[in-house]
Amino acid sequence: MTATNTASSTPLERDARLVNAHEHRVAPGEIAIGVIIGRTSEFFDFFVYAIASVLVFPSLLFPTVDAATGTLYSFALFPLAFIARPIGSLIFMALDRKHGRGAKLTVALFLLGGSTMAMAFLPSFQQVGWAAATLLALFRVGQGIALGGVWDGLPSLLSLNAPANRRGWFAMVPQLGAPIGLLLATGLFIFFLSTLSPDDFLGWGWRYPFFVAFAINVVALFARLRLVATPDFERLFESRELQPAPVMATLRAQGRTVILGAFAPLVSFAMFHLVTVFPLSWVTLFTQDTPVSFLRIEIAGAAVGILAILASGLLADRFGRRTLLAVSAVLIAAYSGFAPQFLDRGGWGELAYMLVGFALLGLAFGQSSGAINSSFAPTYRYTGAAVTSDLAWLIGAGFAPLVALVLATHLGLWSIGLYLLSGAVCTLLALYFNRDWASRTTSHE
Repeated sequence: MTATNTASSTPLERDARLVNAHEHRVAPGEIAIGVIIGRTSEFFDFFVYAIASVLVFPSLLFPTVDAATGTLYSFALFPLAFIARPIGSLIFMALDRKHGRGAKLTVALFLLGGSTMAMAFLPSFQQVGWAAATLLALFRVGQGIALGGVWDGLPSLLSLNAPANRRGWFAMVPQLGAPIGLLLATGLFIFFLSTLSPDDFLGWGWRYPFFVAFAINVVALFARLRLVATPDFERLFESRELQPAPVMATLRAQGRTVILGAFAPLVSFAMFHLVTVFPLSWVTLFTQDTPVSFLRIEIAGAAVGILAILASGLLADRFGRRTLLAVSAVLIAAYSGFAPQFLDRGGWGELAYMLVGFALLGLAFGQSSGAINSSFAPTYRYTGAAVTSDLAWLIGAGFAPLVALVLATHLGLWSIGLYLLSGAVCTLLALYFNRDWASRTTSHE
């Protein structure tokens, strides 16, 4: 047994081999299921927090200010997870190299689930004053550090196992976790909002989705361990195609790819929060619609998003992944010129904004991660994909709800269009300067 194999093999992984597929072989379809389960758990945690940051935390933690200011304060805590995520990657990459993938994933997922579940016990401002907001900030940082550790290389494994003519289809699979996680989180909040009085919901009902997050993470842990213990994963790990390289060495060797890869999906990540978190805050604060009615629209939008992500896989394999990203960026730029104002046009306007927005988001987001994985040299693929993802989420999405609400309240909804437009320009520029992606991969990359 090689030194690398010894260092990266743990009892958790060896036990997981016992429940692998027949003859210890795992097909791409099984990898896809594991990836979807893992990403769904991450996004469920994310959306439970995001919805509560609009409907719960402003009144729970900031009751001394008006609702709009309280929501801005709540959104100011939102980016902490994205800021902490790269730090988590550094910590857990070191843990991965020393103790193995099983140990890393176990610690990361329990930290993610534990940080999310701890929010269920959050006291109110009336009970402990500003310490309540401080606790939430700490739990949010815990989520971010954990998210840096849940990167398991499975999307890369899925891509490497995909047929050459179906890489776009397999690249979109991990992205399905986002709308599925949104559906689950939104459905839970609709249930509690619809069945409880406002006092009961704010008193205890909102806490239950945070408990569910821990259970979902346990399921995700089992699904991931089952796959990272497979011989295929072990072989790719030992050949360094999925072995964590030092972060600084990765940046020195692949810095250009990391930077351009972080900016390439910028418009889709900005769009991500402008059809999920921000519109819920705007409708709750500045319209007569109830949160439940808008959350139902959001569920319809998430369903459209799933279909659009599936379509992105077919279109990417037909026309090329890079072409699809560029076309979707242009379409989002056009959308930015008129759609934000629809949020002030009542129910039909909200529905149009959400359905069209989710359709465009699905086309762009469906290929936003797969576009860069194959661009890394094998030695740096595992770490490079993780670092690029961290930076892309931080730059494109971390501050989006706060910036959007500040712009909309001070300048009007039209200014949200400028924010989206800037993201589209960044994406197009990154794709332009990274044209060599196409020459280093197949004609359909």
